[in-house]
Amino acid sequence: MFIGEYQHNIDKKGRINVPSKFRSELGDRFYMTKGLDDSLFCFPQEEWKIFEEKLKGLPLTNKNARGFVRLFFSGATECELDSQGRILIPQVLREHAKIDRELMIIGVGTRVEIWALDQWRHYTDPEQISYDEIAEHMSELGI
Repeated sequence: MFIGEYQHNIDKKGRINVPSKFRSELGDRFYMTKGLDDSLFCFPQEEWKIFEEKLKGLPLTNKNARGFVRLFFSGATECELDSQGRILIPQVLREHAKIDRELMIIGVGTRVEIWALDQWRHYTDPEQISYDEIAEHMSELGI
């Protein structure tokens, strides 16, 4: 399970160091795609396959389903760790997540998310998000 948050910088070539605590669970090869809330999602191969199957089951006749599947897969790339534990984030994904220099890598259970540091700080700003309010809505999801 992926947990925690780690602040890193992206180098001039668009590479980042993957936190060592995440490397073994992600594996040598994993998938990265456009995430929600201006983030990037990284899935280990097994979790990617599970999510891929769910997306394949969506009705082709549903416009929102088609749109989500298009954006999810068209932005996806297979990542491979280099000998120093780094990956390259393609330009299109850096633009999607507004990543320029500083970033935050967070564990979110079954996936890793990559955020521009300023985007993450804005998202987690107490004035922007109310954990109590979110918790109230979680009961609607059975939690």
